[in-house]
Amino acid sequence: MYCHIKDYEIRYTDVDVSDNLKLSSLLSLMEESACLSAEELGFGYSYLQPRHMGFIMVNWYIEMSRSVKLGDVLSIHTWPIKPGRLAVLRDFELYVGKEKVGVATSRWCLVDLINFKVLPSAMAFREELEYNPNRAVEVANIKVPDVDGGKLCYSKVVTYSDYDHYNHVNNTKYADFLLDGFSVDEIRDKSYSRVKITYVKQSKEGEKLDFYRVKLDDGSWIVEGDVAGDKRVTMQISFND
Repeated sequence: MYCHIKDYEIRYTDVDVSDNLKLSSLLSLMEESACLSAEELGFGYSYLQPRHMGFIMVNWYIEMSRSVKLGDVLSIHTWPIKPGRLAVLRDFELYVGKEKVGVATSRWCLVDLINFKVLPSAMAFREELEYNPNRAVEVANIKVPDVDGGKLCYSKVVTYSDYDHYNHVNNTKYADFLLDGFSVDEIRDKSYSRVKITYVKQSKEGEKLDFYRVKLDDGSWIVEGDVAGDKRVTMQISFND
């Protein structure tokens, strides 16, 4: 069965104050592997860009059995799941040596980059493509639940360095934005064990994102980013001590 495999040595710039792989770094590495895999299979950037099409992230779900540390070599295994009419799923398994340290699944959609309308997934995939039917993880509900009563943590204005080539905030950037809702001391020596991220709407240069957080009864946190009360991104995260 098809599986793209690539190793990444975890560098100083990839880790946090506790030498754990930052969430944004993990998302960046998985996205890099996803792009390389898509190129192998014929629906990557080089195919989509001339046709003014692209994939945008809708959801992430990640489970980690332990943190990935500075100096580790992280092996990312990834493969696409046979797409539905609109939703495109891609799964990941994460290894350090022979130890499986995490699993993840992601949901994407294909869009027209001129007007950002959602397109049928069939416009990107060859009919003869054979899919790996295995799932890295089964998730009953990949979306972050809605909650009320969050406390305003901080605000951030979208600027140049937050943008990607789709002219909006890159999905990996939001991971840093959302975790900035915690102080260094609050999450020092902690690592993320389970993460859900839902991307609701694009954020553009000059918009002010207000971030709110609330702790749930199960010990997890929800952090939400809004623009003038309009939800743009939301994350549910659990930490290991």
